[in-house]
Amino acid sequence: MHQPRTFLDNFFLVIKGLCMGAANKVPGVSGGIVAFVGGFYEEFIYSLQKLNSKAVKLLFNGRFKSFYKYTNAQFLILLIFGMLVSYFSVSRILDYFLDHNEIFVWATFFGMVIGSIYYIGKDFEPWNRRTVPAGIIGLLIGISISFLNPAKENDNLIFIFFCGIISVSGMTLPGLSGSFILILLGNYVLLLVDSVNALYDTFSDIFAGDFSFVDNGERIRTLKILAVFTLGSATGLVTFSHLLSYVLKHYKATTTAVILGFITGSLGVLWPWKRTMFKLGPEGNPLLDSNGDKIVLNYKRYLPDIALAETWWALLFIILGILILLLLDWYGKNRNEKKQVRPSR
Repeated sequence: MHQPRTFLDNFFLVIKGLCMGAANKVPGVSGGIVAFVGGFYEEFIYSLQKLNSKAVKLLFNGRFKSFYKYTNAQFLILLIFGMLVSYFSVSRILDYFLDHNEIFVWATFFGMVIGSIYYIGKDFEPWNRRTVPAGIIGLLIGISISFLNPAKENDNLIFIFFCGIISVSGMTLPGLSGSFILILLGNYVLLLVDSVNALYDTFSDIFAGDFSFVDNGERIRTLKILAVFTLGSATGLVTFSHLLSYVLKHYKATTTAVILGFITGSLGVLWPWKRTMFKLGPEGNPLLDSNGDKIVLNYKRYLPDIALAETWWALLFIILGILILLLLDWYGKNRNEKKQVRPSR
């Protein structure tokens, strides 16, 4: 599992982290799909599984080299570094295009998910009495989630902890978008906008030597919510990784069938032709979050008008998304073939 990597391998691992971070940022897109298609999903899950009591003992006993090797830390550090960089770069670019060319962004991701379904399914041979029902169950769950109506915002700390557990699903479960699930739970703005902004403002105040925020009840409340959410996310990450590593080890074909069905069902979330529905106030005006952006409530889907040039451009972007995945497939095969024919020293 802890295979040696070249500098180029490490560089592309950071790029994969960039892609995962960008995918996790967009409601409806799963970073887990990037990991699955990128060929590092199992290593990602197994590495997370190593963040356990043994790792804690190694760390507190000062055995840092053993901890580094046991947890596959280099892999996780490079991947997480890519995700963090993505948050301040690629995801910002995505935000711009979502504001100005929303349909084309959705179309590209829609095509990429179609390509990932082909990528995962083309070599999946053991369709049998066990895997077919598993795939159908995954499909039905994915479709059901796509058409759920969102709940109202809830700042109960137990519920916030639960939201944290669910939010990491996009990293560990291909096809399940943590951001979209938070929209359905009603807490997307509270947890991924207002809380993050409160943390940013707090750090800014601390660096400026201003500690007056300790008397700001609303700021402290929001920071408390963020702390509980973070604790829930860490709990979910470790719990999901242990559960997934077990099922991947003992029921790999069935698990892959469920994931394949789930990703197919999640296409409903990514359907490019949809209107964004915003949360409205008593007077019918859109409500704004702490960034001054309109709060997304849900999406209303419609069939495209083939007479519009925009529809044909969207179809072109769907094809582009599919081609991106086909190119990744070709690149992966090409690298594997080169490694196999490389003479040993």
